[in-house]
Amino acid sequence: MQQIINFIIRNKSFLLYLLLFSIAMVFTIQSHSYHKSKFINSANFLSGGIYNSVNNVSEYMHLRKQNELLQQENNQLKSLLYNKTDSINKTFVDTVYSGVSYKFSPAVVIKNSYASNNNVLLINRGKRDSIKQDFGVISPKGLVGIVDNTSKKYATVISVLNTNSRISAKLKKSNHFGSLVWNGKSPYLVQLTEIPKIAPITAGDTIITSGRSSIFPKDIPIGTIDSYTLDASQNYYIIHVRLFNDMTSLEHVYVIENKDAEEINALINNTNE
Repeated sequence: MQQIINFIIRNKSFLLYLLLFSIAMVFTIQSHSYHKSKFINSANFLSGGIYNSVNNVSEYMHLRKQNELLQQENNQLKSLLYNKTDSINKTFVDTVYSGVSYKFSPAVVIKNSYASNNNVLLINRGKRDSIKQDFGVISPKGLVGIVDNTSKKYATVISVLNTNSRISAKLKKSNHFGSLVWNGKSPYLVQLTEIPKIAPITAGDTIITSGRSSIFPKDIPIGTIDSYTLDASQNYYIIHVRLFNDMTSLEHVYVIENKDAEEINALINNTNE
């Protein structure tokens, strides 16, 4: 306290000048509209800049939360997109049938490999999130892979960049379908086989999922035709598909559960016996 008093005594002339100057400025601003408007504009500019900086810092600190909210919103939109409205008679209300076959759950890729022949991904969802083997995985851009194994909190995903992966896919414009495989070479190209040579194909055509399995709904984007050749028998095309996804930089993905998968597989197994 004594140091403060000593400071005031030593600088009393300067402090008195500041006080009188401040009083004069207040009177000048209050008595002249031009000076008053200039002061208000300057104050608004200064306070606006400060608040803008604080807001930018706050937004940066909450980016993770915003990403989670956006992912949840995308999750809801994808559920609406891939779950078609049933065409049954709506004159009665069925409290059991919901019309929803696919459930989408957001996840984050925490480990990714793309340089080996049998690449897998690790995601931060597992058994406690009701994730099971053979669930499909996609990203906002398209196809990613299929869930292989699960633990309590995590799951491994067989990537489309895996030589053991086989996924049903088709030409968007003609609906000719085949098997999507990977030859183990480029992480940007996969191969669509078993497309008959009567199918009209052109470089740049879009490839999508066929919906002929219980894992993926139809029409999920995969990529575009980069090039194609006829196989040794000259009856089928081998199509090189450039993926929409950059499989080397995956982060946010969605796990797809087909709620009817168990019933579909049981029926197919009984038919094959």
